[in-house]
Amino acid sequence: MKNGQNRSDVKPGTKVNIILKAHQRTGEKTEGIVKDLLTNASFHPHGIKVRLEDDQIGRVCDILEQ
Repeated sequence: MKNGQNRSDVKPGTKVNIILKAHQRTGEKTEGIVKDLLTNASFHPHGIKVRLEDDQIGRVCDILEQ
């Protein structure tokens, strides 16, 4: 399972787990489908920031399926 730190691994339509800003302390994961990529860098140590199809925003922690 990929960890979502590389932008090239995350594309719109990809099913992922993200950690919302409000859940950074607890590490609670939210599952969804990527709508937009918000991080422009090719790599981010905390995960690429994305917007899900339900408009929630967070950093990718797990890529579930391409």
